Amino acid sequence: MERSAEEFMREAIALARTNVKSGGRPFGALLVRDGRVIARAVNEVNQTKDPTAHAELLAIRNASQSLGSASLSGCVVYASGHPCPMCLAAMYLCGIQGAYFAYSNEEGEAFGLSTAPIYAQLAREPQAQSLALRPLRPADEHGLYDEWKRHQG
Repeated sequence: MERSAEEFMREAIALARTNVKSGGRPFGALLVRDGRVIARAVNEVNQTKDPTAHAELLAIRNASQSLGSASLSGCVVYASGHPCPMCLAAMYLCGIQGAYFAYSNEEGEAFGLSTAPIYAQLAREPQAQSLALRPLRPADEHGLYDEWKRHQG
């Protein structure tokens, strides 16, 4: 019998609850394709001291390794919390077709879990952000992407 979206979400939330009990943050994620769980992960930021170790991103990494492909087209993510911009970008880049979340940023805000300030900052022009992003290419630098394309042959 095929599992429902709600059942997948309940599993993602259960992963998050288990992670909280072991000292982690309240985030769990499942990556599903054709009704089958391809990968499960929890937020490991506290455990690993890696700020990119979000549940969604780790599920994407695990699924890509398991499937032997960087393309995860046809996959759906079930996340206990609203994915951050980094995780959303990763989902987009690997071709995830959709994502569901149980808890909103607004709900997490009271507990210091909101990513709303990050969204607001990213919405501004890159040059206006507090973390300035500016183009810089040495005058004699050219052809990197052409070289890459030639090696793809």
